[in-house]
Amino acid sequence: MASKKRLSLFKIFLRSLLQISALFDKRDKKILVVLVFMSILLSLIEVFSISAIMPFITLASSPDLILSNPYARAVYDTFHFKTPLHFAYFFSFVLVGLYVFRLGYSVLFAYVNGRFASKKAHALAQRLFMHHLKSSYLEHINLNLDKIRHAIMGKSQNVAEGLNAILGLLSELSIMLFLYGLLLYTNWKMTLALTFILALQVFFITKYMSRFIQQKGQIANNTQVQSLKIFSKFFGNFKITKLKDNHEQAYQIFSQNSLNSAKANITYRTLQAIPNRFLETVGFSLLILAVVYVLHKYGEARMVLPIISMYALALYRMLPSLNRILDQYNIICYQQHAINGVYKDLKRPIQEEGALDLPFKEAICLKNVSFAYKHTHPILQGVDLEIKKGQKVAFVGPSGCGKSTLVDIIIGVLYPNEGQIFIDHAPLTPQNIRTWRQKIGYIPQHIYLFDGSVAENVACGSPLDENRVIEVCKMAHIYDFLCQHRGIETTIGEGGINLSGGQKQRLGIARALYDNPEILVLDEATSALDTPTEAKIMDEIYSVAEDKTLLVIAHRLSTIERCDVKIDLSKPSV
Repeated sequence: MASKKRLSLFKIFLRSLLQISALFDKRDKKILVVLVFMSILLSLIEVFSISAIMPFITLASSPDLILSNPYARAVYDTFHFKTPLHFAYFFSFVLVGLYVFRLGYSVLFAYVNGRFASKKAHALAQRLFMHHLKSSYLEHINLNLDKIRHAIMGKSQNVAEGLNAILGLLSELSIMLFLYGLLLYTNWKMTLALTFILALQVFFITKYMSRFIQQKGQIANNTQVQSLKIFSKFFGNFKITKLKDNHEQAYQIFSQNSLNSAKANITYRTLQAIPNRFLETVGFSLLILAVVYVLHKYGEARMVLPIISMYALALYRMLPSLNRILDQYNIICYQQHAINGVYKDLKRPIQEEGALDLPFKEAICLKNVSFAYKHTHPILQGVDLEIKKGQKVAFVGPSGCGKSTLVDIIIGVLYPNEGQIFIDHAPLTPQNIRTWRQKIGYIPQHIYLFDGSVAENVACGSPLDENRVIEVCKMAHIYDFLCQHRGIETTIGEGGINLSGGQKQRLGIARALYDNPEILVLDEATSALDTPTEAKIMDEIYSVAEDKTLLVIAHRLSTIERCDVKIDLSKPSV
């Protein structure tokens, strides 16, 4: 059973590597090749700087040995050194220069690595943002907003950490391989014995610790999502939170979730420290015991001092590398939920939509339109309908009969499962649907207002034209109120908390009119208002929609009494 678990974790690790590589484009792969070559060069520098220590110690202890070594003697004669001691000075300065160069190159490599990972996180966040924006409305309503926010802002950074771990893994592996080759060349028996002992430790660490770390990563990921939900629940409905006086409940829920996250991170940080200390303790203990053995057998260690020194330096460099390899492995396992989530999000197919020209001069025709959110529960079946340009059309019927769904299909937010929509005899298709949507001005029952100025809320993502904002605010009869404050620069607060219900609806009307749409849609837009306020707002809507097509969803008869056509969806003949 344990073998299966270990294999399963390794498969997760490999899957994470493949998923990250699948997120690379051609440019990323070219940069990755450059980074691999830079990593190999860094490894060669590391190995050369360590391998130079043994001849340096030998030279420092017996400078005259220069003359007996053919390579050293060739350099000695070429530069015309006066004494072996002068050559030793020269070699010392060269070695220091090598270490300074290694420092600069290591910093450069770290910068290039970090830059690549951070840029990739930025690119992933952009792609996720656009991917979710392009999702269909049907997909969107089945997604949790906090999960979308976490995917875009949190998981993209988590994937970057995983990518950074892969780059670190490649770098450290190349260093390890070169250093290991050097140690094998120096003393293969001692190296193999040391390898066997360290391999047992690595096996133990990956078997018992990595799965635990992966589980803690899942807990941390889940608690991040839950934290966002808690914020939305209690701060998104702050008035209800105040009325219910459930501050203690909110505090307890947040506190418990935060504590779970902290515990997972504490465990993860603690487990991260264990491999390094464990490997260092065993590795250097073995080295010390080797020196003790030589002292016991030969009475002195001078004959093996250069080899022992090189092993000490190599282990001093290799053990942290081995620890970092394990760290990178664990980081990838820890972030595998985020990697898997981003990969699935970006691989989810998106319906490509175009903006081909689509004039609207005559009528909207629905032919045999059917729709169901679930195949077992159809909402609309075989709907045939014609709406002429300039008509005022009301959709009535009991809750759940499909009024909003039908209007969502007409305005191109939902695609029908069957049937077709024609605009002036031209079919509404994914190739022209964006053009069609731009002709729509939508006024929902609950106006979404964000914390910003009136101008920003009215433009709502469209290019800001202050004169046009003032014009539509006058049309919606809210400009006089705004002039009592800071005009269109008035700050309305999150959710429009500084405005009354009627003022919010008027801003909703101004927003719907801002882009000068050909069609206005009211989806229960006045149902939350009292009768006098509703009557005033409806007067304003009918006034500004005089030359526009108006689609109204409402329960109150007073709201739709001036409509030209009333479509009752409770009747099966519709």
